[in-house]
Amino acid sequence: MEIHTMGIDLGKTVFHLVGLNHRGEVVVRKKFSRKQLLHFTANLRVELIGMEACGGAHFLGRALREQGHEVRLIPAQYVKPFVKTNKNDYIDAEAIAEAVGRPKMRFVPIKSDAQLDLQSLHRVRERWVMRRTAVINQIRGLLLERGITVRKGRCHVEAALPRILEDGNAKLSGALRVLLAQLQLELDHLQRRIDEADAVIQQTAGENEACRRLVAIPGIGPVTATAIIAAIGNGAAFAKGREFAAWLGVVPREHSTGGKQKLLGIGKRGNSYLRRLFVQGARAVLQHRAKQSSGLSAWLAQLTSRTHRNVAALALANKLARMAWAVLAKNEAYRSPLLVSPTGLQMTPG
Repeated sequence: MEIHTMGIDLGKTVFHLVGLNHRGEVVVRKKFSRKQLLHFTANLRVELIGMEACGGAHFLGRALREQGHEVRLIPAQYVKPFVKTNKNDYIDAEAIAEAVGRPKMRFVPIKSDAQLDLQSLHRVRERWVMRRTAVINQIRGLLLERGITVRKGRCHVEAALPRILEDGNAKLSGALRVLLAQLQLELDHLQRRIDEADAVIQQTAGENEACRRLVAIPGIGPVTATAIIAAIGNGAAFAKGREFAAWLGVVPREHSTGGKQKLLGIGKRGNSYLRRLFVQGARAVLQHRAKQSSGLSAWLAQLTSRTHRNVAALALANKLARMAWAVLAKNEAYRSPLLVSPTGLQMTPG
């Protein structure tokens, strides 16, 4: 049986497989459990196996690679155009088998265990941070109902809440005081968990050579550096920095026709968590732009003089993303931008 490309539609317990020959004809169509699938592919010769990049894809991709197969993961939105008719699992698997053989298809690198560990840590930490924010907002809302206003910000809530609970003149019922005390305990517990996660991230960033190079870039700290490594590894999936920035969604969308270019707002595609970290880092750099290198400081001064600060933050996030890709893909240390003289000559950074 000759199989050129094979598509696997993933599920939690059931996997649908469709194989195509060189002429694009379906030669095999089967349904397996995970164990049965790996047993079937162990003695199978196939040129290329494709799967959608979804939950469980990285584990199965590594298992198939260990069997000697060439495996590629495809973003789900790139598979959809190959679905010919109504949706079912076999039709999806056939679409994957067709898409994976396209010469210009874009693929998702299979993550290693270390990358998945970092990604899991960031996801759990993000949930704790969101939960902490929710608790703080609930405390402020409960106090506002009793005529007590607390400024925005975690530091203001943490400073004001103990004084409010100790103030006997505050018009708070006993039941509300108990609830606020419990919320304070929950807030302290979440903060300890976040501090522990930050310590692990800090240690990982210090031990990883690529992270140490990324941290040298303005606006990128241990959290962002480890998130980049978890998401793209060494950056080999992108041919240039602009592709990485486009994947992050910090470049304008385009809807051009008839030879007329029309640029829209930013794409907001790809990893939203990583994009948020880059934008937050860019805002921090803008706040302290006078402390940056002369080349970057001059570029930021020119940028902020002609555009809104939010647009400037996104432009800087775009620039930082390209710098991060260059540092990873070229395996080089970060070099601060040079100051360009009015004559167009590059000057050494001061």
